[in-house]
Amino acid sequence: MSEVWTIRRVLDWTLARFAERGKATPRLDAEILLAHVLSQSRVFLYTHFDQPLSADELAAFRALIKRRLDGHAVAYLVGKKEFRSLDLFVDERVLIPRPDTETLIDVAIDRFVEAPHTIVDVGTGSGAIALALKKKWPTARVIAVDTSVVALEVARLNSERLSLPIECLHSDLLASISDRVDLIVSNPPYIPTGEIAKLSPEVQREPHAALDGGKDGLEILRRLSAEAPAKLLPGGVLAVELGAGQSAEVVERFTEQGFVDIVVTKDLGGVERVVSSVRPR
Repeated sequence: MSEVWTIRRVLDWTLARFAERGKATPRLDAEILLAHVLSQSRVFLYTHFDQPLSADELAAFRALIKRRLDGHAVAYLVGKKEFRSLDLFVDERVLIPRPDTETLIDVAIDRFVEAPHTIVDVGTGSGAIALALKKKWPTARVIAVDTSVVALEVARLNSERLSLPIECLHSDLLASISDRVDLIVSNPPYIPTGEIAKLSPEVQREPHAALDGGKDGLEILRRLSAEAPAKLLPGGVLAVELGAGQSAEVVERFTEQGFVDIVVTKDLGGVERVVSSVRPR
């Protein structure tokens, strides 16, 4: 008589394997992967613990477990990642949106009493930031730029899937932006080149161009701070995400470029994650 693998049993087994391999969120990973295989919600798993898996379901789940143990990110395995209540499609063409970046969204929103007319998201990747701001401000013109043609394909797909119209533009930072805008936001590459090899295997599978910020991690941030004043309207806002320990130099660069009302904001983990500033009127 063949073994019966119920939802409870496969989850318990997978949780143990992931925990043994040091996965940070073993239960969450197991539940997301199994819910994906079954085309159900995670709540369904808890209300159907005793439901057995079919042979095909079990084979599909085992294949995902193997890939997860081999260092593939859960978001890439299931092809989606939630960000600000947006169900984004993601694959290995783009960086996986992270909760830290929600701090950037909050800062940008707090800077405006009324909706800005035009927003530029520099290095848009999946379109996460651009689409979150479009959802907040439906009347705003949102331009999502990236140097990666394949990343822009993902951003366009998410724009269409979510019915949040944004403009996707191939551009090296702000080079292709012709009009002055109200808000420039960016989660640029900010990891020092020498640190890339030290990242976890799953992070190293993400696009290196979206991670590598040059020798000290600030190469792109310096360029962006230099280009932004000419592209912002008086009173316009520049807000960027950055890595731990980088805020002091970013504040210095913003000051050199003439920005005022410079504010450093910590994320929920206490890391100085966002620097925002205003172009003088």
